[in-house]
Amino acid sequence: MATEHNIKATGRNVEGKGASRRLRRAASIPAIVYGGKSAPQPIQLDHEKIWIAQQSEWFYASILNLDIDGKVEQVLLRDMQRHPFKQLILHLDFQRVDANQTLRAKVPLHFLNEDKSSAGKAADVVVLHELNDVEVSCLPKDLPEFIEVDLSELTVGDIIHLSELKLPAGVELPELKLGKEHDVAVVIAKHGREDAVEEAAPEAAEVPAAKVSKKDDK
Repeated sequence: MATEHNIKATGRNVEGKGASRRLRRAASIPAIVYGGKSAPQPIQLDHEKIWIAQQSEWFYASILNLDIDGKVEQVLLRDMQRHPFKQLILHLDFQRVDANQTLRAKVPLHFLNEDKSSAGKAADVVVLHELNDVEVSCLPKDLPEFIEVDLSELTVGDIIHLSELKLPAGVELPELKLGKEHDVAVVIAKHGREDAVEEAAPEAAEVPAAKVSKKDDK
């Protein structure tokens, strides 16, 4: 059973840049809730509580129970604006969720047992995580907080593709419906020296050229 995540908010009647600045000075975050059959609703949230919540993975990939003045709506975080250098959240966008309507959301990948695999134990093997999250399509009740990728059997030369991910019931990857070329790599295990050879090759080719040019200049 998925963990419930509750967020408290307050409705607001005053909008505009000036009002938003006043809210931020008062340690609140201006936000908007949109979607569904209801009109968009401006809200405000406590900055400290949201700052703590946004440090957790679930804040970005879970259905949130948003309590607005005692009325609870299920929403997904769709956008977060941050200050470029201060620890400050400037604005949040939440989308209402319809229990009977399929949604799309980014879900993080959790890589397990890499250290137990032969690839993970080998000193000369590099395990590359090409993706850290994937977009899924499902009903709200089926939305996973994360998808596990078991790497216990990973060996050098292995490539794990999107189509090989084990998905929970009711969950699909829309990317795979676009064609085989979209079945991209999620994990790649290869010899570390391959990168060294690739980087060294151009340098080796440049050395003789440099020597020749110097000789020609004399």
